[in-house]
Amino acid sequence: MSILEQIQIVLVETSLPANIGSTARAMKTMGLTQLRLVNPKQHTDEQAQALSAGAKDVLEQAQLFETFEQAIADCQLVIGTSARLRHLQNTLIEPRDCGELVVNRAKQGKVAIVFGRERVGLTNEELLKCHYHLNFPTNPDYGSLNLAMAVQLASYEIRMAYLQNNQQKQPLAENKNYPTSEALEHFFNHTERLYTELGFIRNEAVMLKLRRLYQRAELEENELNLLRGMLTAVEKAK
Repeated sequence: MSILEQIQIVLVETSLPANIGSTARAMKTMGLTQLRLVNPKQHTDEQAQALSAGAKDVLEQAQLFETFEQAIADCQLVIGTSARLRHLQNTLIEPRDCGELVVNRAKQGKVAIVFGRERVGLTNEELLKCHYHLNFPTNPDYGSLNLAMAVQLASYEIRMAYLQNNQQKQPLAENKNYPTSEALEHFFNHTERLYTELGFIRNEAVMLKLRRLYQRAELEENELNLLRGMLTAVEKAK
């Protein structure tokens, strides 16, 4: 599987089939083909196919998921797009840096870039399950981007990073394995359950900070296994 095939564009509860078709076109022009749809309000139709403008194959092979969690379960890196900045400062990433990060991490496993609902974007709960948050530095007086425009901007930066990566002589990549989103969620649930029982976690704010800490650390698989082992040892000792 090529690096670009490891990159998943995820659309959450899209309202209009036309936006899905335009997204497919935006993706394919930059070499991306892996589209995941989470509970779309309407299935793709003739208008979606027309607006895909030759990217019908991207539409036809798009994967359908019932929930956000299912769509990102096998991904080692999840980047959510958001226009809300106030509570995401520690995890914000610029488009150019995002492109470089995505290409580098796609060498190790699947990466998801998630786009929310046309009107309200991603929920706070969904944003919490993303390692980074991508924000486009638009005109502060008029920052309106439609869904396909946002996908096009993200895809362009990925394309540029991919081309630069191929042009340069790259050193051998470190043999790192990163846990999937599903594995991280098991760890977070285990952590919350145990430390709530111990009285350390007494409100949602504590778990929120722990989530941000561990996601920022970009735990490798063996490191996560070590932490899970520590949790199990504490359970046996208590």
